[in-house]
Amino acid sequence: MKIASIRLIARDVQGLVAFYERVTGVKAQWLAPVFAEIVTPGASLAIGSEETVALFEAGSAEAGANRTAIIEFQVDDIDSEFARLEDLTVVHPPKMLPWGNRTFQLRDPEGNLVSLYSPESEAAKARFAQR
Repeated sequence: MKIASIRLIARDVQGLVAFYERVTGVKAQWLAPVFAEIVTPGASLAIGSEETVALFEAGSAEAGANRTAIIEFQVDDIDSEFARLEDLTVVHPPKMLPWGNRTFQLRDPEGNLVSLYSPESEAAKARFAQR
């Protein structure tokens, strides 16, 4: 089994897609006017409008309601990424975490936490080289 995608439900699907296109540098593939995917080498980020929830089960997901997930992107140069994106809603600037990653976090337009990180310690680099 592999994680194929993470799906976000958005009040403003076009605004959220534009945010993630900027963060990832990847142009979204619009599969319907209410649904787009940003395909990266590791997984896809799917973004659907609130009306797509009813296709599964009405009320089963709610835009802007989740405060438990962090969407993470691994990058090569955390400082250049921070310089490129620091005009967005920054939660914290780059800092080192105890498990060897250097990271900064943003909030997307729907309130989701977004982390960009780079493995910095030898142990972190080794851990990600195995994937």
